[in-house]
Amino acid sequence: MKVGLVLRLAALAGLIVFLMRPQAFAGFFAVFASPRQLPIYDQGSLLALTLNHLALVGAATLSATILAVGLGVFVTRPIGAEFLPVSRALAQVGQTFPPVAVLAIAVPVLGFGTAPTFVALFLYGLLPIFENTLAGLINLPPRVTDAARGMGMTGWQRLVGIELPLALPVILAGVRLSTVISLGTATIGSTVAARTLGEVIIAGLLSSNTAFVLQGGLVVGILAVLIYDGLSALEVWLLVRTGQAGRSAR
Repeated sequence: MKVGLVLRLAALAGLIVFLMRPQAFAGFFAVFASPRQLPIYDQGSLLALTLNHLALVGAATLSATILAVGLGVFVTRPIGAEFLPVSRALAQVGQTFPPVAVLAIAVPVLGFGTAPTFVALFLYGLLPIFENTLAGLINLPPRVTDAARGMGMTGWQRLVGIELPLALPVILAGVRLSTVISLGTATIGSTVAARTLGEVIIAGLLSSNTAFVLQGGLVVGILAVLIYDGLSALEVWLLVRTGQAGRSAR
């Protein structure tokens, strides 16, 4: 456990140093570039691209979470139960169409840049969060919900005070999956002029510079691992906090 934490902290520290002072790593990346090629991407700030990448993924995931959780709550209420098939079909749209196809459709309407990439990530992130919201709300311990009803709690009080807090670890697992998928998928946004780390990878592919490709890939990969582990730790903390750790282990 401690070794894993040390390795993750070391990876985070190394990533921060690289983004702040990439030229310090020129000797390492020169191994992957030809003598006439630059070892470090210099057509833009790696730090700025990383922050833009994270902001785009964060905005898309947050938007997808709001809609997916809202739909999940609605269809698990008696008034919305009949809309479950429609809601599930809506959530599956992003998984049905590849992100590249969504970009191809969105660009003529929204133009080049961040907007079409945001739409693709938003649609692609809906399904994991929606399905996990359903799983979390449907599989609540009956004794807990029955006790809440017995105490005279209203439907809103049960939802906010009991159901959502207990379902939150499962919902967060869907958010974690959606976030990690979006981190990798966002790189294709650079094909439509979005400012993401895909810009570094594409520049490397166009110039046959493996060093550029490696830089973009490593930053995205390290971010994905660190965010995945961070959200996983938050899930465990929530399970312990809500008293579900033992039950989930069984």
